[in-house]
Amino acid sequence: MAQFEFKLPDIGEGVVEGEIVKWLVKAGDQIVEDQPLVEVMTDKATVTIPSPRRGKVIQTVGKEGDVAKVHGTLVILEVESGGASTAQAAPTLPAQQAGQPAPLQTAPSGNGDDRRVLATPVTRRMAREMGVDLSQLQGSGPQGRVMKADVLAHAEYRTGAPPARAPAPRVESMTQDEVRPLRGLRKSIARSMVQSHTYVVPFTFVEECDTAALTAMRERINAGLVKRGDAKLSYLPFIAKALLRGFAKYPDLNGIMDEEKQSLIVKKDVNLGFGAATDAGLTVFVVHDVAHKSLREIGAEIDRLGAAARENKLQLQDLQGSTFTITSLGRDGGLMATPVVKHPEVAILGVHKIKEYAKPVRLPTGQTHVEIAERMNLSCSFDHRVIDGHIGAAFLYEVIRALESPELLLVDCC
Repeated sequence: MAQFEFKLPDIGEGVVEGEIVKWLVKAGDQIVEDQPLVEVMTDKATVTIPSPRRGKVIQTVGKEGDVAKVHGTLVILEVESGGASTAQAAPTLPAQQAGQPAPLQTAPSGNGDDRRVLATPVTRRMAREMGVDLSQLQGSGPQGRVMKADVLAHAEYRTGAPPARAPAPRVESMTQDEVRPLRGLRKSIARSMVQSHTYVVPFTFVEECDTAALTAMRERINAGLVKRGDAKLSYLPFIAKALLRGFAKYPDLNGIMDEEKQSLIVKKDVNLGFGAATDAGLTVFVVHDVAHKSLREIGAEIDRLGAAARENKLQLQDLQGSTFTITSLGRDGGLMATPVVKHPEVAILGVHKIKEYAKPVRLPTGQTHVEIAERMNLSCSFDHRVIDGHIGAAFLYEVIRALESPELLLVDCC
C-alpha cells in the first residue's frame, strides 16, 4: 500500500481558496473513485470535490469553517501501491517527511503569517519602493488581496496619520447566549457586503412605474403559453428586457470597476444577476447573454437557476460574470428599499410589489370617474464614484418608459 496526497484542484478562474463547508468522509472510511469528499465554498458557489482515487481515508486536513488553498492538501489516502498517478501525487512537503501532513492554513484576521500574500506586481513594486512589508497588511480586496490603497494607508499611518480603519470592538458572549459562527453562504454574504461597503459610494433613486399595460400584456401572453402547456412568465423577463433599453442609452450602467487600475470597464455582454432567497441565505445567480435571449428563454433560465439555487445545485459558472443585478422579493417587496450595489458592479435595481390604487380620470364632458390602476416602485442604487445622479435617474426613467410601453419589449417576438 502507498499514501496518496490529494490537493484542492483549481475550481474556477481567479479562485485561490475556498471555505470547507462540510466534510463528507472521515478518517477510516473506505472510498471509491469519484466519491464526494468535501463541500467547498468559493465566492458564492458551493462545489463538491470528488476523490480521484479509491482507497482508505487516513486523514482529512482542516475543520469545517477553515479556508483551504487551491493546491493545498485536503485528504491523505491509503491506496494500492503501483497505481499512483505522478500527475496527481502531491510533492513531498517538509512536514510530511517528519510523518505529519502539512496543516491547513486558516483564514486569519490579517496577512501577517507565512501564507502567500495576494497582490499584483504593481502593488508589490509600490510596497518595495515605500518600504512596506506586505505580510503585515490587512488586504481589503477579494480573497484578502492587498490593494494599492492598503499600501498607501499603511505608509500614512506609519508617518503619524490616523489608521485607515478602527479595530473591531471586542464582544463578550454570556453563558446562556447562542454563538453562531458565520460559515458557508452566510460568511460569503458578509464578506461581499463588507467589500461593497468598503469601495462603493452609494446613492439610491426611487421612482414609480405604471404597470397596468405590462400586467395586461403579460396576462395575454401567459394565457397563450398555458394553452400550449408552456411555463408562465413572471415580471422579471420583461424587466430584464427593459434594462437592455436603458443600457443602450446609458452603457456605463452595464459596467464593472477595476479597483487596481481605477477604471470603469464597460461590458458589451449583458449578464444579469438575480437575487434568490434560499434557506442558507441570499444567492445571486446569473443569466448570461440576456441581449440575445427571448423573453421565454430568459424566463426559462430564471426558473431553472432559481430552482437550482433553492436545491443548492448551482454550478460555479451560474454565479460568475454578472454585470448588473436585479433584486426582488416579489409579494414581500414592500414599498421601497435601498439595495446594496454588488461590487464590482456599479448599479443594482430593486423591484417592489405592485399595488392597486384609485385613479381619478377626467372625461371629455368635464366629469370625472375613478378607475382602478396599479403601480410599482423601482429603486436603483448606484456607485456615485462613476455614476452621477442625473445619469442614474435618466437610466431608471428609460427603463420605466419601456415597462409602461411594453410593446417595445416584444421586438424579439417572445
